[in-house]
Amino acid sequence: MSVKEYDVIVIGSGPNGFSAAITLQQQGLSTLLIEGTDTIGGGMRTKELTLPGFKHDICSAIHPMAMASPFFSSLPLDKYGLKFIYAPYQAAHPLLSGETALLHRDLQQTVREFGADGDTYLSLVEPVINNWEKLARDIMGPLRFPNAPLLFAKFGLNALQPATWIAKRFKTEKVRALWGGMAGHGIQPLSNYTTSAIGIVLAGIGHKYGWPIPVGGSQAIANTLSAHYCAIGGEIAEDYWLTDRADLPKHKILVLNLTPQQILKIEGLDLTPDFRKQLERYRQGMGVFKVDWALSNPVPFKDGRCGQAATVHLGDTFSEIARNEQLTNNGRLVAKPFVLFTQQSVFDKSRAPEGKHTAWAYCHVPHGSISDRTDVIENQLERYAPGFKDTIIARSTINTKQLEAYNPNYVGGDINGGVMDILQLYTRPTWRFTPYRTSNRSVYICSSSTPPGGGVHGMSGFHAANTVLKDHYNMEVKI
Repeated sequence: MSVKEYDVIVIGSGPNGFSAAITLQQQGLSTLLIEGTDTIGGGMRTKELTLPGFKHDICSAIHPMAMASPFFSSLPLDKYGLKFIYAPYQAAHPLLSGETALLHRDLQQTVREFGADGDTYLSLVEPVINNWEKLARDIMGPLRFPNAPLLFAKFGLNALQPATWIAKRFKTEKVRALWGGMAGHGIQPLSNYTTSAIGIVLAGIGHKYGWPIPVGGSQAIANTLSAHYCAIGGEIAEDYWLTDRADLPKHKILVLNLTPQQILKIEGLDLTPDFRKQLERYRQGMGVFKVDWALSNPVPFKDGRCGQAATVHLGDTFSEIARNEQLTNNGRLVAKPFVLFTQQSVFDKSRAPEGKHTAWAYCHVPHGSISDRTDVIENQLERYAPGFKDTIIARSTINTKQLEAYNPNYVGGDINGGVMDILQLYTRPTWRFTPYRTSNRSVYICSSSTPPGGGVHGMSGFHAANTVLKDHYNMEVKI
């Protein structure tokens, strides 16, 4: 560990740790980014989990919010060789009835295929598509007076509603099902308020930017951020687990890309008892159980178009998805869970040996459940792709406890850094007007437990860094 003194030390090299460190370093501050494991990236890591030559994204895989992020769009990422590829369809949702709902990059094509529901769908997503540059700073930031108040209010009228309410506007089962899959990314019951927000944004972003796949794996994003950070003078220390602030090099400010449970375990932060109690009351959401496969062939979907989609939602009808998400949230294990599936090697040949493939899927489970859900996930795939099991060469599984051990930010398998319901969407992790501050003005939080929450976008880190700059250096970064 270096003995020099730093203006800021950032703990955790996920997307938010990097965005905080880069933002501060760009303003002339001396920064050190510390990673507890031997590999940078947090949720953006890629490894050979099954067999040699099969590259699997351990956590994040498809990155619509990375392209939509004002922070990422402000960086010269292509300068370092980062490339994205796009599937013919951004998302697919097959039904047992034989129908398949497809999210095309082309909005009008999607609207035409949605038939009787085309106009309803258009009314939901078109404001996001046409006004994203104005809306992004309000949607992807802390609660404050909006930059575009009328546009934000119009977005909020739909976004604040439970996904179950919006579903009633659709006439066809096919479009209702796709809507359920979109909202299901929020990892909470679809009857909760604000669950429409994630569905509207993901669909709208799919048309505006697509759902891109990083060539070589999600690790490529982490490596690119690292290259840029080091190029502007930043320093990185790996394989250093922080338990006491006193063990760090001298520094003025500490920024934590950590969830409340981790923060509470660190000695020497000098947080007030009241603030610590607020962190203790922070609520986590459902966990996930994930499977990675090495495959002999592409997945034999009944509808071949599903094999050309970046992400496939498996859960049949809206009613089935909503019912099973509610039961899971209530602590039940269900036989036919909502499954999110990706097949990166179909589009990125570098992911597997020639002629072979990788695939990735997860389902939601009760928080902290260690139940093995391999069979139910594979059975879900068999419903829509008979013969899938015959293509499996090898598999790797990870339950909630193993996921938390791999990345402690995933408490109980919660990959969103805490449930993102109406009570914690903006007021996370505490009820403070500026959620990135702690009770100690030399300690800040930049993790997904702060607004705007989970996802590979770096905006939590950017806002935390901007708070540091305003509090201590009378500066502010505009993007």
